[in-house]
Amino acid sequence: MATAAADEVRGFRMIPMRYLMSIMGSIGMAIIYGFKVNLSIAIVAMVNHTAVAMQANTTARVQHNVTLFPNGTTMATMMTSSMEKECNATLERNYDQDGPFVWTKDIEGFILSSYFIGYIVSLIPGGMMAEYVSAKWVLNISVLLNVLASMLMPTAAEIHYTAFIAMRIIQGIGGGVSFPAIHVMVSKWAPPNERSILASIAYAGTALGTVISILLSGMIAANLGWKWVFYIEGLLCLIWCTAWLILVQDSPEQQKIIITDEERQFILNSQGEPKETHKQKLSSVPWFQIMRSAPFWAILVAHFCNNFGWYMLLIELPIFMSKILHYDLKSNAWLSALPYFCMWIFTLGLSKLLVIMQDKNWISVTVSRKIGTLFSSAVPMFCLLGVSYASDKNTVVALMTIAITCIGGMYCGFLANHIDIAPNYAGTLVALTNTVATIPGFVVPIFVGYFVKECATTESWRVIFFLMVGLYIIEMLIYTMFGTGEEQPWNKLNSHNIHNTEQTVPLKETRHPIK
Repeated sequence: MATAAADEVRGFRMIPMRYLMSIMGSIGMAIIYGFKVNLSIAIVAMVNHTAVAMQANTTARVQHNVTLFPNGTTMATMMTSSMEKECNATLERNYDQDGPFVWTKDIEGFILSSYFIGYIVSLIPGGMMAEYVSAKWVLNISVLLNVLASMLMPTAAEIHYTAFIAMRIIQGIGGGVSFPAIHVMVSKWAPPNERSILASIAYAGTALGTVISILLSGMIAANLGWKWVFYIEGLLCLIWCTAWLILVQDSPEQQKIIITDEERQFILNSQGEPKETHKQKLSSVPWFQIMRSAPFWAILVAHFCNNFGWYMLLIELPIFMSKILHYDLKSNAWLSALPYFCMWIFTLGLSKLLVIMQDKNWISVTVSRKIGTLFSSAVPMFCLLGVSYASDKNTVVALMTIAITCIGGMYCGFLANHIDIAPNYAGTLVALTNTVATIPGFVVPIFVGYFVKECATTESWRVIFFLMVGLYIIEMLIYTMFGTGEEQPWNKLNSHNIHNTEQTVPLKETRHPIK
């Protein structure tokens, strides 16, 4: 029946408004992630590598010269010939893309990581604002913050690197509020059996944005200069902000253009009893029930463990390939973009397949979420095991591509699950789990550095990969045992005594026609 109704609605318009909303949201997420990664490309053209190398070499010589041996010989004279050759080669290398800024590796690292400072502090406030004010405006402001910071970055960089870091933190704030905003939009627009596909379409933009940004930023920096990376991408994104503001509203009830009456009625009927307004007091959030909810903790554990593996593949595996396998990724730029393009295709394909299986009553929402989560954890786990014993560079590249591709299953897995268990608090829930899941972004480099230190060996990396396998096993076990696609009793907004009465009677299946 759900399939027939959906087909009837689709007949009124080539692209239903709910899908247009999701596609627009996907472009918005692509913009956010594009700004997240474009600095990694632009900074190569911003830094004067030759000056940094000369500065480091001069400092080293000064330090060595002031240290005298008993016979009067300085450390500088004791440098081996191989060290001299390495220093000279660094100084004489021709850097075609040398920029104006003498930023050391420490400064570069802080600039790149400062994004997460803004990101993690804005998650929970962003979720609240999306629920209690307007998810549409939160996402629009999210992109506008990134655009504004991007346009000011060239000037800020010329003032001082601390001003540049401030712009980067502002971009992180915009990035942090984007996930809760998308979750709230999907919770209001998606019929229960289409949450998977609409959420996946929206979040697939993160992979597509990474691909486009890597390729576009490199082309702009090489041909026009590093400043134009920020100017051109910022101006292009203003087009999306205008279109999103005009075309999309917070809910089907508020949407006045493009949507048909039939589609609006279909969405509202499929969601069961009408929702109360989200503009409630913050005290209406059932914090105690959320903290005691096993399904919520299953999502949180899955999100944390999966992100640990994600950051490992994203940040550290390329280092493993460079240091251990001596693979030059910089000369193979397409390898940086290929996994994310594959992830985009896989995410859309898997989510559509799961929706079809739900429509045919072959699987329940719960099973659908667990399948998506299994793809995002089991496949990367086996890939890391393969990498642990692989000695061929091409094999490692293939395994890394497969792992990153299948991580896309999280978008129709545990990430969409917040909307299932509590659509009224989807923004708050994803803000909570994403706050915890952002911790690996800070921990992974320290974690790897502790084991690898200065002497990186295959055996030390193997220990790291085995620990990651352990986290993936924890994720699969916890989510399989406690994850569910059923709406939780504490999701009811009209429960006046929700803080004082623990509800144990499950809700009727009004929101989930597919079981």
